[in-house]
Amino acid sequence: MQINIVSIFPGFFDGPLRLSIPARAEAAGLVEYRMVDLRDYTHDRHKTVDDLPYGGGAGMVMKPEPFFEAIDDLKPQGPIVLLSARGRPFRHQDAVRFSVGHELTLLCGHYKDVDQRVAEHLATDEISLGDFIVSGGEVGALAITDAVVRLLPGAIGDHDAAATDSFYDARHLSAPSYTRPAEYRGYKVPEVLRSGDHAKIEEWREAEAERLSRERWSAENE
Repeated sequence: MQINIVSIFPGFFDGPLRLSIPARAEAAGLVEYRMVDLRDYTHDRHKTVDDLPYGGGAGMVMKPEPFFEAIDDLKPQGPIVLLSARGRPFRHQDAVRFSVGHELTLLCGHYKDVDQRVAEHLATDEISLGDFIVSGGEVGALAITDAVVRLLPGAIGDHDAAATDSFYDARHLSAPSYTRPAEYRGYKVPEVLRSGDHAKIEEWREAEAERLSRERWSAENE
């Protein structure tokens, strides 16, 4: 798989993608990361990527030309995702959909906004991490990259570990996890997990996952 990341700060990704699962997946030949500096597609000596908004208002808007020209150069065969606060929230199902393709392109916005023509006429998807604001699309692009790469066959040695993650099964959360010691500062691991009775353990995990999922969605809808 190839993941293209278009950004004015390509160096943002140097550290995170050289660690843990993203790095191991690249070393194993499962994924190739291509960083594209948006400023390479500007045509003035200042490498300007933003301008004042039409109609006035605060902040600067990223120009459409560098994004369109970068995509013209890349000629990507797959989803083109614009990271935007107006986008729909990223879900596990999106990660699954992207992971079965052979190419994914992520467009990182910055400043106040991105010219709407990028969203309407270039991107295939407009996605956010949720109802909050971060400094730029790089944070979202990194999160999506990690979520997608860990689903690639061979990226994680223990497939069952991924298959029991929260959200793997629609909107269900995973059950709580515990490890040694059995008691710490008076806080004990549930007895059923130490019983050795695998049927009861599975029953407990299913019940806890259902309870936590129900509480989570109830809290969100209050």
